[in-house]
Parts: sequence; structure tokens; C-alpha cells
Amino acid sequence: MSTVKKNLILLLLCVILLVAPFIVARNGEFSGSDDLAEEKIEELNKDYKPWASHIFEPPSGEVESFLFSLQAAIGAGFIGFFVGRKTKKC
Repeated sequence: MSTVKKNLILLLLCVILLVAPFIVARNGEFSGSDDLAEEKIEELNKDYKPWASHIFEPPSGEVESFLFSLQAAIGAGFIGFFVGRKTKKC
């Protein structure tokens, strides 16, 4: 099998993995695990007071999403750089 064919198959699988959750859970709510945990804690213990607070609170949800995406991009670049260097040496 040629390299181009393998890459196209892998690309198609990635697209399927990205789209499948939106098809399977069409009316699903995609909230974060932090929100779900907070709801559950409040449900179990109404008097719970958090023992830690945020160091930095982003001004909006968009800024929070941007910072999370930036963190993911930097991490992916870092990993990609070292994996690329390692493969180049082999």
C-alpha cells in the first residue's frame, strides 16, 4: 500500500472520529468534567465550600477556550518537535 493511500485512510479515520460524537449524541450536552463534578458535589452536600480558589479567572468563556487551545497547541508542538527529532535520528 502506498504512503499516499495510508495517509488518506488515516485522515478519513480522523475525520470520522471527530464527526461521530456529534452524530451519535445529536442533542447531547458537551460540558466539561469540572462542571459535572461541581453539580454532583452541590447535589450531595449543599453546605460544601471549596477549599481552593482560582489563581486566574479568565474574563469570558471565549478567553478560557482560547487559553485551553493555546495550551494544547504548545503541548502538541513540543511533543511533535521531539518525536520529529527522534525519528530523524533513526
